[in-house]
Amino acid sequence: MKLVRYGRPGKEKPGMLDEEGRLRDLSAAVGDIDASVLGAAALRKLAKIDYKTLPLVRGNPRFGVPVKGIGKYIGIGLNYSDHAAETGLPEPKEPIVFMKATSCLSGPDDDVMLPPGSKKTDWEVELGVVIGTRARHVSEEDALTYVAGYCVVNDVSERAYQFEAGPQWDKGKGCDTFGPVGPWLVTRDEIYDEQDLDLYLELNGKRMQTGNTGTMIFTIAQLVSYLSRYMTLEPGDLIATGTPPGVGYARKPQRFLKRGDKIRLGIPGLGEQQQEVVAFKI
Repeated sequence: MKLVRYGRPGKEKPGMLDEEGRLRDLSAAVGDIDASVLGAAALRKLAKIDYKTLPLVRGNPRFGVPVKGIGKYIGIGLNYSDHAAETGLPEPKEPIVFMKATSCLSGPDDDVMLPPGSKKTDWEVELGVVIGTRARHVSEEDALTYVAGYCVVNDVSERAYQFEAGPQWDKGKGCDTFGPVGPWLVTRDEIYDEQDLDLYLELNGKRMQTGNTGTMIFTIAQLVSYLSRYMTLEPGDLIATGTPPGVGYARKPQRFLKRGDKIRLGIPGLGEQQQEVVAFKI
């Protein structure tokens, strides 16, 4: 299934895409796309609904974050071998873990807002993993059974805040609008091989990032297992699993986002995002 939340910010309704790619309203079946519908049994129940009985949604509504109530937004740094190579840094021996503030979450096509004084705001297309079942000290072999599905993430990052304002990456990762997610949550059963997904990002029509999850240093299963040793992963938690090469700070010369820039990114089968970069506003 491809599950969505659509409508104005704060007023989103649950929906799904049918086999023809048309948006249908799920409000009669569930209150929202949240932790209560992400477990295996709940997803099986949703999958049994005859989509033809669901009302079609007319027009082109805004898509919001496809999961309501994300409790933890966990990022993984330097997780692609080709990205580590472009930065000149050694491949990590263990996953590099940071947190993104959940207040940064935004819809897939919402504007990206430059924070005050920003000079080094950057882009990062990533595969997002949404947890469906509570995971504590799970094995690598069982880890994927705890995953509800996958989505596209843009891990927007202010590099000066990240690298020049102390050793903690979080300050450069959690600014408002730095977490576009979606458009869809694609359930795990639709993904044949999570370690063979293409990723791309374009800036003003020019390809900046091209990658494949096959060059991940730590696989999705390894990441879920690893994280579950250090924190309980709850239904609805989101993991951004790292970015392939082509980010702005690793380019020569460096290129960072500025007002008016247009970003287009996606993963085939998981959908596409498009954002415009705008000035900061309260």
